Amino acid sequence: MKTMLTGLMAAAALVVTSAPAALAYDGTKCKAPGVCWEAKPGYPEKVAGSKYDPKHDPKELQKQGDSMKSAEERNKKRAEHFKKTGKWVYDVSKIQ
Repeated sequence: MKTMLTGLMAAAALVVTSAPAALAYDGTKCKAPGVCWEAKPGYPEKVAGSKYDPKHDPKELQKQGDSMKSAEERNKKRAEHFKKTGKWVYDVSKIQ
């Protein structure tokens, strides 16, 4: 019984002494707590003008903006119709 108790105490001591070290290292070098993103080797500090720059086309960005505006307008019509009638109509063309 005494050897079993000693073995358990030794195992507990091992867990207690190794736990802080295991919890402290997460495999990254953090600048601040929670800010642990690291770029891969060779990734530039500034993306603009590098090979990683996405170079978005202004025309495509405008299309996305227009699409979002029209979606907001449709949702506004749906919400107004719902407030008036209490029924949700997905197809805006069916709203008078």
